[in-house]
Amino acid sequence: MHEALFYTQQADGGVVCHLCSHHCRIAAGRRGLCGVRENREGRLVSLVNGRLVAAHADPIEKKPLFHFLPGSRSYSIATVGCNFQCLHCQNAEISQYPHLHAGQIHGTPTSPEQVVAEAERSGCASISYTYVEPTIFYEFARDCGRLAHSRGMRNVFVSNGYLTPEAIRDLATWLDAINIDLKAYTDAFYRQVCKARLQPVCDAIRLCHDLGIWVEVTTLVIPGMNDSDEELRAAARFLRGIAPTIPWHVTGFYPTYRMLDRPSTPAATLRRAREIGLQEGLVHVYEGNVRDEGGEDTRCPGCGALLIARHGFHSRIEALAGGRCTACDREVAGVWA
Repeated sequence: MHEALFYTQQADGGVVCHLCSHHCRIAAGRRGLCGVRENREGRLVSLVNGRLVAAHADPIEKKPLFHFLPGSRSYSIATVGCNFQCLHCQNAEISQYPHLHAGQIHGTPTSPEQVVAEAERSGCASISYTYVEPTIFYEFARDCGRLAHSRGMRNVFVSNGYLTPEAIRDLATWLDAINIDLKAYTDAFYRQVCKARLQPVCDAIRLCHDLGIWVEVTTLVIPGMNDSDEELRAAARFLRGIAPTIPWHVTGFYPTYRMLDRPSTPAATLRRAREIGLQEGLVHVYEGNVRDEGGEDTRCPGCGALLIARHGFHSRIEALAGGRCTACDREVAGVWA
C-alpha cells in the first residue's frame, strides 16, 4: 500500500478523492470507482503502486503518437484498474480486473528504478503509462516519470483525460506528451458507454495543451454511435478551437468486450471523418486501425510534401529536418528531437 495523492479527509472518517473527475466520496474500508484506491481508516491508499501487469517496449506510433519522437520506442507499463467502465474496452481483462475478480489486485512488485533501468536497457526514448487508464496508478507513474526525466528520458500518458485540473497541473511538471481519447462528442455517449461525462475530458484536452504538454487526440469511430457528420464536425471544431495543429486520430472500431452488436468501422467512414477534420481546419488528421494507403502519412500543411510515411507501426522520415519541411521550410508542430 502507498498513500495516495489528491484527497481530503472528512469528519465522518470518509475521504474525497480529487485525482479524477469522478471525485469519489469513499467511506472507511471502501474503494473508489477505479477499484484500486481504498480508504484505510481515513487514509486513501493506492493498492496498485508498483504492481505491474504489463511491461513492453512498443513503437511510439502504437500509442498513437505521430508527432512525438517518430520511429522511437517507448517502454510501456500498466497496473490493473480503470476509472471508466467502457462497454468496448479492448483491455478489459486488466482494466476491469478488480471488478471482475471480487476486488482482487494482481501484479508483479516493481520499483521505479527497475522500470527506468529496463527502459534504458531496451533502448527506449520514453516511458508510456498506458494499456489501462494511467491516472489510477498516478503515484507510481509520477515516481517513474520524475526519475526518467533525471535520466534524460521522456514520459507519455495514453489517457481517457478524466484527470482533475489539480492533477493535470502536477502532471505537467513531469509529462512530455499525452494522447487523450475523445471517445465521442456527446454527453449521452459518455454516460451510457463509459459511465462518465464529456465536459471534464474537453477541459483536460484544453488544459494539457495550455500547460505545454504535447497533445494528440484519438476518437474510436463506432458505427451508429458517434459517427454522424454532425458529431464528427463538432468534435473537429472543438479541437480546432484549441489549436489547428493538434493531431486527431480517427480510428476503426472492432466488436469487443460488451459491445459485440456493432459492426467494424468501414474504411470509407474513416476517410469521411478525416475529410471532415481537414475541412474544419485541423491540419493533421489520421486514419487508424484500417489499411488505407496514405491515411497515416504526415504531410506538410503548407506545400503538401510527404514528411513522414507510415506503414503499420513503422515510420520513415521523408522530408522533415529540425522540425521543418525540407521542401518549403515550414515549421511542423511536434516534438521531433
